[in-house]
Amino acid sequence: MTQRGSICVLNYTLHSQPALGGYVASFDGVSLTEITDFSLVSGAVPLGGEAAAVEVLFDAFNLALPDVGRSVLNNDGEMRLLRLASDQLLFLSDAPFAESQICKALEGHLYTTVQTDGWVFLEISGPKTQQALERICPLDLHPDVFGIDVIARTSMEHLGAMICRTGEDKFALMSASSSAHSFLHAIEVSICNVT
Repeated sequence: MTQRGSICVLNYTLHSQPALGGYVASFDGVSLTEITDFSLVSGAVPLGGEAAAVEVLFDAFNLALPDVGRSVLNNDGEMRLLRLASDQLLFLSDAPFAESQICKALEGHLYTTVQTDGWVFLEISGPKTQQALERICPLDLHPDVFGIDVIARTSMEHLGAMICRTGEDKFALMSASSSAHSFLHAIEVSICNVT
């Protein structure tokens, strides 16, 4: 802090921090990792704008519009498009700070909102993953019902969450960053009860 006459000038530098500090843990049969390098943008399709949305998704990101409750990766695997409702999409990129590029590419075709800082993003994997999740997630996670690339909103221990199966024994979990530690605690306890 410096003082110039009667004006006080504060010298601060802000640094971004992941919600859980870059959490990584391995249990017997389950790995749990906070994904910290990602960009998340929500997209709303305007009334009557689905045809234009389909076109811009393919042109800008080489993505097809998935069915509601499904997700799809683009060809290079750098972006996942999640369709939560007929007019509600989430663009999840593994490139940090890509929000402005995503919004610019969709401008005029979808209404966009940057969501990155509002969410904590965890990846859970391993042979006991489904057992651990079934203790706190009310959805039927059997692979015949909840297959790869299926996405759903749900609650886990009374916390709002989204879950997407990204592999045979791998799931992406998202919840509000404001309750990140409570969300992590619920998942850790459930893992410990099956490992």
